[in-house]
Amino acid sequence: MRSTLREKIITVCDKKIVAKGESVGVSFYAFFANKNDNPELLMEAATWWIKTHKLDHFEKALKIKSMVEAEL
Repeated sequence: MRSTLREKIITVCDKKIVAKGESVGVSFYAFFANKNDNPELLMEAATWWIKTHKLDHFEKALKIKSMVEAEL
């Protein structure tokens, strides 16, 4: 996973955790705008989420953040 996506995921997860608590869930769509302005990056996130880790549509933000940080 490219570093810009990794940083974005961590930032979004941190913001959601602060706003809604440690039990807040996210999907990989949470890291993108509502328009498909970067399909390559979206597919990279989707591949990591669905194909590589076989995650459900919604997962705990804390779990996703930990997984991404473990790959550093």
